[in-house]
Formats: sequence, C-alpha cells, structure tokens
Amino acid sequence: MIRIALALTLLAGPAFGAAGIDPDWPCIQRKQPHLSMGQVWTGPIPDEDTLALARDPDIARLAERLEQRRLPVEEAEVEIAEFGAQAPDTHLVALMQAIFDRIDTDRSALIAGIARYGQSQLDLSERIEERRARMAEMEAADSPDFDAIDAEEKALDWDQRIFTERQQSLTYVCETPVILEQRVFTLGRAIAGQLD
Repeated sequence: MIRIALALTLLAGPAFGAAGIDPDWPCIQRKQPHLSMGQVWTGPIPDEDTLALARDPDIARLAERLEQRRLPVEEAEVEIAEFGAQAPDTHLVALMQAIFDRIDTDRSALIAGIARYGQSQLDLSERIEERRARMAEMEAADSPDFDAIDAEEKALDWDQRIFTERQQSLTYVCETPVILEQRVFTLGRAIAGQLD
C-alpha cells in the first residue's frame, strides 16, 4: 500500500508533465519531439543539393551504420575520418544530414512511445485507485463476500507490481532520447572536424 502511494506520488510530482505541456510525458527532461540541425551541428547549413546528396546510396549506407548505437563512437569516428580523407565537404555535410535524419526519426518515434508509456502508467494508477475503492466498498458491506475481496486484492497486488516495475524502468526509458542526442552531437563534431 505504501509502495504504490509512493509510486503514485512520483508520478504526480514534477517529473510527470515536466514542462507543464504534456500530461502524458513521464520524464524529467523536457519533451522535445524533434531536434533541429543547429542544436547538434556547427558546420555549414545543408542546401538543396546537399539534402539530395544525403540520399546517395553510399552516404545513406554509411549514415545507417554510424547512427547505430551498437557501433562504439570511437569506431564511428575512425570511419568518419576515413570517409573524410577522400570526400569533399559537400559529402561530409550530406553524411551529417543523413545521420541527423535517421537519429531524429528514431528519437521522435521513441518519444511518442514514451508518451504512450506515460499514459499507460496514468491509466494503471487510476485502475489501482478504482480497485482500492471497490475493495473498501466490498469490505464495508453488511455481509462481505470474502472470495470476491480476495480476488480483488490479488488483482490489486498484480496491478501494483506491474506499476512499480514499469516505474523502476522509467529512468532508463527517459534517458534513451538523451543518449541519441549525445550520439548525433558527437558524430556531428567528428564530421565537422573533417571539414576543410
């Protein structure tokens, strides 16, 4: 009972709807569905030709490889240096655009999923409160149905357990967009370092 009250307090606290904009947003970090290139890139602004070049199969393939988190940043930086040694600046800017487009798309989908996660936690907390109220009514009845009360208590315990486990994984879930932002920034810095 105390654990669920604490978890509900955490949900209702400043972390939920941190920016005061989206009540479904469960993270401390401000909800920002999309990044802008200027947040992560200090190089030249891509023009129309560069945007088209970002779709070149060779650049797109390299961008797809570099954006994957399972590729250590150190290895990505080596691959960027190798590419930069033989590529003109336009290709480097196109590579950055291709990486940015992929990471921003992945990050946006992740943020939408986090919002759904937050809403499901709110829904679950409401269901828990409804079960508690139902149990209180059942226990206050003139002739309580103890089998029904036991069944409701088991369901309540199960919902509380799910809620608590999800709440514990929330920190990791909320850090993932930050990890993606850091990756695109780090890759952007490595690419900018290759520009003439």
